[in-house]
Amino acid sequence: MRKIIIEDQVFQMFPNFKRGLVIVWNMQNHSSHSEIEEMLENQRALRQDCPLDHDFIMAWDEMHRKFGSNPNKFPPSIKSLIKRAQRGDRIPFINSAVALFNYISLKHLLPCGGDDVDTIKGNLRLGIAQGDEVFIPLGGSESEHPVPGEIIYYDDQTKNVMCRKWNWRNGDFSKILENTRKVVINVDGAERIPESKVIEARDELARLLQEKCSAVVSTDLLSGEKRELKVDL
Repeated sequence: MRKIIIEDQVFQMFPNFKRGLVIVWNMQNHSSHSEIEEMLENQRALRQDCPLDHDFIMAWDEMHRKFGSNPNKFPPSIKSLIKRAQRGDRIPFINSAVALFNYISLKHLLPCGGDDVDTIKGNLRLGIAQGDEVFIPLGGSESEHPVPGEIIYYDDQTKNVMCRKWNWRNGDFSKILENTRKVVINVDGAERIPESKVIEARDELARLLQEKCSAVVSTDLLSGEKRELKVDL
């Protein structure tokens, strides 16, 4: 048993933040899946004309500035996806699970991210960096430290960082692979995004993981009213 935790300091800064959770057990991930690849490419094409000043994207820019990050230099993940769509670049198909949450992210304009729970020793915590945590970027090998005060998602036992600057860049150690079976996926709603939008995206993702990956899933929501969740993972 472990916990998924959002620290009180996050809600002191962003009282209306909400995080949809999709908790996945025993999924069948795939290194290729023609139907999901087509879904992802079609959704990317639909977003090719999406403006970067869309309210949902701007909401994340504002939140990043509030905790001291530059969203142009360190763009939130949804902004990076939309920029790729605007350029006409295909979204790389990593595996089915990653492709599905990228599809949901593009469709609903919400940042999504997931981590292989079997690589994580402690609780999964979204909080304020002290600066002694360790981050190795996805695909990299050299470690770095987050800036004190930035919002990070990390393993609170090892202090390994799963994601820097809230939703800017993923860490390598908890990446989802073809043989990954247990995952926690986050669907994040900025302060002025309605909770109903987060729930809609979360539930669609859960359904797709059941249908396309034969996954056993459960869903939940963290917010200022419920700041942590115990999970049997």
